[in-house]
Amino acid sequence: QLYENFVEEIDAIDNGIAQAEGEPRYALTTTLSARVGHLNPRWNDPEQDTEAGFRRALELVGGEFLERLDYYHRAWLPARALVEAAVRRRFEVDASGAVLELPRGGCPWKEHVFSLEQELALPTPLQLVLFPDRSGQWRVQSVPAGPHTFQSRLPLPEPWRGVRDEALSRLTGIPGCVFVHASGFIGGNRTREGALAMARRALAQRREEGAQSG
Repeated sequence: QLYENFVEEIDAIDNGIAQAEGEPRYALTTTLSARVGHLNPRWNDPEQDTEAGFRRALELVGGEFLERLDYYHRAWLPARALVEAAVRRRFEVDASGAVLELPRGGCPWKEHVFSLEQELALPTPLQLVLFPDRSGQWRVQSVPAGPHTFQSRLPLPEPWRGVRDEALSRLTGIPGCVFVHASGFIGGNRTREGALAMARRALAQRREEGAQSG
């Protein structure tokens, strides 16, 4: 995990391996490798002290490595048990088995979902995740299409996107709606029941669209 999400990127950049084929849509200029590169003396600096920059680079890289290691040890790894328990009780949330509920919001769940789907050989992929936010309201978020993409497996219905509060509740017929993001990847409701209703409505619309296209 630490190699794939920390070391591999540095190795690839150091060896000149592009992240993807084709022209990138935007420049990545704040990677760890880039920040280390900026510690080199500038070409016109009177003092060309590379040792000072090297010591700063050691401190920078070492600090980030230890911080990432601590994250995986104390946050990412413990979250796996929570996500696995939620996967096993998914049919208690909705009969479709497509909705995951994480009663403790904020835990890292995406990578665990992808790995557990394979390890447990789930017959159908998970679509939506419910979890409370820090204010006590609830979120409904689509599972991404893959671990390195912004695309969603099941974005919330297009007419809801960008609509907020009472206008959204009137549009959906679901009380307590707070928002739906303009891309549809996440929405919010004041209650768990409301967030679950939003998830079920999104699933129902997907089934209707599938029936019409079939």
